[in-house]
Amino acid sequence: MYNEITLLLFATAVLGVVALRLKQPVIVAYILIGIIAGPSVLDWVSANEPMELLAEIGVTILLFVVGLKLDIHLIRKLGVVALATGLGQLAFTIVLGFLIGLALDMDWLRALYVAVALTFSSTIIIVKLLSDKREIDSLHGRIAMGFLIVQDLAVVLAMMVIGTQGGASEGTTVLAQVGEILLKVAGLGVVVAILMRWVLPRVLHWMAASQELLLVFAVAWGTTLAAGGEWLGFSKEVGAFLAGFSLASLPFREAINARLASLRDFLLLFFFVHLGTQLDMNTLGAEVPAAILLSLFVLVGNPLIVMAIMGAMGYRKRTGFLAGLTVAQISEFSIIFIGMGVAVGHVDPAALGLVTLVGLITITLSTYMILYSHRLYALCEPWLGAFERANPWREKNYDEQHGRADVIVFGMGRYGLRLSERLCAAGLDVVGVDFDPEVLARARPGPIQVLFGDAGDDDFVAGLPLDRARQVVSSLRDPDLDRQLVHSLRRCGYEGPIAVTAHSSVEGKRLLEAGADEVLLPFHDAADHAARRIGDALQSRPAPRSLET
Repeated sequence: MYNEITLLLFATAVLGVVALRLKQPVIVAYILIGIIAGPSVLDWVSANEPMELLAEIGVTILLFVVGLKLDIHLIRKLGVVALATGLGQLAFTIVLGFLIGLALDMDWLRALYVAVALTFSSTIIIVKLLSDKREIDSLHGRIAMGFLIVQDLAVVLAMMVIGTQGGASEGTTVLAQVGEILLKVAGLGVVVAILMRWVLPRVLHWMAASQELLLVFAVAWGTTLAAGGEWLGFSKEVGAFLAGFSLASLPFREAINARLASLRDFLLLFFFVHLGTQLDMNTLGAEVPAAILLSLFVLVGNPLIVMAIMGAMGYRKRTGFLAGLTVAQISEFSIIFIGMGVAVGHVDPAALGLVTLVGLITITLSTYMILYSHRLYALCEPWLGAFERANPWREKNYDEQHGRADVIVFGMGRYGLRLSERLCAAGLDVVGVDFDPEVLARARPGPIQVLFGDAGDDDFVAGLPLDRARQVVSSLRDPDLDRQLVHSLRRCGYEGPIAVTAHSSVEGKRLLEAGADEVLLPFHDAADHAARRIGDALQSRPAPRSLET
């Protein structure tokens, strides 16, 4: 057994490196290893029970972390846009997915399960990709995170219903089941509220004296409520979610979340490997045509739904497009959800294989769609006019009249804001541009004229005071967007110098080839400046005299 798991871990690590080189989430590698090691291919795995136990703990911790992120204060701030987009996407995807399922000759229950599974997007993958692209705090990133929270709440409710169905006695009416669910939810909610108010803050304060003990308590608390949820007739997943939610408003949640993240990812490896070993390749081939059709629906239909809703709510087509791409894949929750349906006998195991295939296809392709979103938008932009109102008022609320500008700075993060402040102190008129309303709100009390705008929008760039600008600086540090900005500025007739920031000299060389006049390397420049200051200080300071013995 030990050697078997060791071999699986090593093979997963090797295939994981290949996945990373292909810019793919390691989830894809996990499932593929399970298929390869399963009985349909190499038949390596015989330790199914230990694998299943580790998989269950991994799912428990995953739901615990989801609950941990749902701070009550965050839920209260959940915007109308995120709520409307999230609920609208859920409703449209379920209805259209259900109709597609019926058209594929599925029975109504299987079609419903598959349709619901298609609505959930992977928070883990999206957060990772947006963070890598430094777009997690952009306008479309914030909106995407908002409707992902809505999806997370929806999947927990769906799991709660299935878990109760699995424990319901035969002959119980639907009305009686609903009443039982509401009664149990109310009772459990009261208990959790009491613990959140008077017990858990004190316990966590004691536990926080040791980071290791804090981690042990978090896992113990999550598994305890998971077992309690199952005992009450819910699923373990719902109990784990409530355990995380009960700690979400406490000051220790970030420390707990940071410590659980690696453990969650490691244990989820066993879930996906175990899932791969359970797939029957003999029946999986028959699901390929349906998987391709449903994948196209997720890859194209889900983004279009989000774009239509956001366009109707007054957002520009680019914002809707970038936010819509984040729902162009299904989630690990989709597979867990279908697995629960199989466990209670609502759907056949082939449905699990179908949804897993859809997951592999959509996660693989949507990763590239998000990574190269700006290039993809440039290709699709001529056909997206229907998704933008004549007056996209919700974003124009952030626009301001363009005045004088000696220097235009794109990107008002820490580096861009500091650069703008120093230029203003030197007596120059600076216009700052950013796509994140909160960044602009922090910058606006200062002397810099700040504008809400998108560096990738040719119309916006054309409206800037380029004829009076003596310099344009981009601190966006996104090479694709920087290249697009350089080309846009030249198309608009700007002939002045353009400076861009880069992570490395290799990236900087490519930007120079794309038309930039100067490349700023913040880390290199900061290190050079610090070295000069230390060197000057040492030169002016007398050398210490030797100590006499």
